[in-house]
Amino acid sequence: MKYKAIIFILSALFFGCSNQNDKSDAYGNFEAETVIVSSEASGKILQLNVEKGQKIEAGTVAALIDTMQIHLKLQQIEAQKAAVEAKRQSVKAQVAVFEEQKKNLEINEKRVSQMLADGAATQKQLDDISGQIRVFDKQIESTKTQFNSINKELQVLETRQEATLDLLNRCKVISPASGTILETYIEQGELAAPGKPLFKMANLDELTLKVYVSGAQLPNIKIGQEVKVLVDKNEKENQSFTGKITWISSEAEFTPKIIQTKEERVKLVYAVKVAVKNDGTLKIGMPGEISWQ
Repeated sequence: MKYKAIIFILSALFFGCSNQNDKSDAYGNFEAETVIVSSEASGKILQLNVEKGQKIEAGTVAALIDTMQIHLKLQQIEAQKAAVEAKRQSVKAQVAVFEEQKKNLEINEKRVSQMLADGAATQKQLDDISGQIRVFDKQIESTKTQFNSINKELQVLETRQEATLDLLNRCKVISPASGTILETYIEQGELAAPGKPLFKMANLDELTLKVYVSGAQLPNIKIGQEVKVLVDKNEKENQSFTGKITWISSEAEFTPKIIQTKEERVKLVYAVKVAVKNDGTLKIGMPGEISWQ
C-alpha cells in the first residue's frame, strides 16, 4: 500500500512538471492594421467595385462618384479661357495697327526732315509729325498694359481649372494598399460626402498577435526574435506557426480586462506584438499564445 502511494506521488510530480513545461509564455489575440477609406468628394456613387471579403490590389478603382457637375464646370472654364484668349488677340491686333501707323509717321518724319533741310518744309510740320509719333508711342504702351490684366485672368482660370481637375480625380476612390475588404459602409446609388467612410480593409496576409508579458519575462525577448505561436486546431490539439517579435512596449500597463482572474488583472505587464504569416487559418480576434523557450 505504501509502495502504491509513492508511485502515485511520483506520477503526480511528473505530470505536473510536464504540464508546467507545456505552458505557453504569453497569451493574446490576433489583430490587423485596418484602413478605413473615405470619400473625398460629394455625389452619387455610380460604381462600387468592392464587396466584403474581396481581395484588391493597391491602386484599384474601388468606387466612382458622379462627375457630371465637375465636367460642366470644366467646360465653363474652357469657354472663359477661350474668351480671354480672344481678348488677347484683339489687343495684339490693336497694337499692330498702332505700330503700323507709327511706322508710316516715322517715314513721313524723315521725308519732312529732309524737306526742311532743303527749305521745302517748315519746322511746324516736322514738330507736328514728331508729336503724332509720341502720341502713338503712348497709345501702344497703354494698350500693352492690358496684357497684364489678361494674363492675370488666365492665371485665375488656370488655377480654377487645376482645382476642378483635382476634384475630378477625387471622384475616383483609389485603394491605398493591397488587402481584403472587411466592411462596406455604402451601397451603389447612395450619396457620398467628403469624409464619409466607404469601406474598411486590412492586409490579412500577415496578422499581428498582441500579447502581454511580465517584467520578469522581458529579459527573455527582443525585437526581431523568432517565437513559436500556437492557436487552437481543435478541442485537444494546437496548430503551430512561426512568428517574429516586431514591437515591445516601453511602458508598463495593467493587464487588460480580457484576462479573467483578478490576480492576473492587477499585474503590471508589457505589450508585445508578434508578426505571423497567415495561410488563411488565422482570423482577426482569434486567441493565440507564444512560447520562446
